[in-house]
Amino acid sequence: QVQLVESGGVTAQPGGSLRLSCAASGIAVSAYKMGWYRQRAGGAREWVAEITSGRFILYEDRVKGRFTIARDDTKNTVYLQMHDLKEEDTGVYFCKATIPTANDIWGQGTRVTVSS
Repeated sequence: QVQLVESGGVTAQPGGSLRLSCAASGIAVSAYKMGWYRQRAGGAREWVAEITSGRFILYEDRVKGRFTIARDDTKNTVYLQMHDLKEEDTGVYFCKATIPTANDIWGQGTRVTVSS
């Protein structure tokens, strides 16, 4: 069974840090483009960052310099390290595997709340 499971979402203060994890089963994260998306309350799911199979990395402009996406192939897990958190970072964060020949795979999401 192919599955992505996100974790690490918590309530944090502005300026704080946290790390999200996306553990995969049934697929190898090293073989696909893996992305993180954020969905704010009442909003659409927005792209945040991605890492390709060749480790090419892209970030949405508002998180550049604050977030880092990384992949641990031995743990089959993708991470999103978040620093200098802002209230605008609040939302549910989803992990996605882009499968070229099939439907994309999404996790169930993990909630991040940034509030003082």
